[in-house]
Amino acid sequence: MTQQQDRHQQRQQKLKEKVDEKIAAATEEKGLVLVITGNGKGKSTSGFGTVARAVGHGFSCGVAQFIKGTWDNGERNLLEQHGVTFHVMATGFTWETQNKEADTEAAQLVWQECKKMLQDPSLDVVLLDELTYMVSFDYIDLDEVINAIEQRPTQQSVVITGRGAHRSLIELADTVSEVRNVKHAFDSGIMARKGIDW
Repeated sequence: MTQQQDRHQQRQQKLKEKVDEKIAAATEEKGLVLVITGNGKGKSTSGFGTVARAVGHGFSCGVAQFIKGTWDNGERNLLEQHGVTFHVMATGFTWETQNKEADTEAAQLVWQECKKMLQDPSLDVVLLDELTYMVSFDYIDLDEVINAIEQRPTQQSVVITGRGAHRSLIELADTVSEVRNVKHAFDSGIMARKGIDW
């Protein structure tokens, strides 16, 4: 064994010991709250990836989609075939509708379905896609959201996506990821691409 190989093995052994220690200390088992926020592309994609992973393991999942919903949706096309329930606001982007009253009403209809999902012990994972906007725009009450998530079945996990997650949602979450925008094709005048962007 060379000196370089020996140093590599020693570093990896130290890393292994730290990881093993964390694994041994992780004794609590419960459903998680994940928040995926930030200004970069990929928050909804990450949320749907989590749902796809859960479905692949045979878990039952439900999805609520706010903001988007008028375009064809690749994730929905696939996941509905595997028993995932969708509740879609289906009004499109709020900057297109420009009608706060109608958007609030549409958001509230989907939120009522969300509350049912968050009380359903048969659902292992619930994705609340773009929920952060509904809270920011005051379409849905923050305290009501927090209460519904806190009162959910113990083993149910919840994924929340969207920009500008309220600090209370971040505090509530077990895991928070922030997606940062480095570069986006749309900013260079390139059209959104089916199968990649939607």
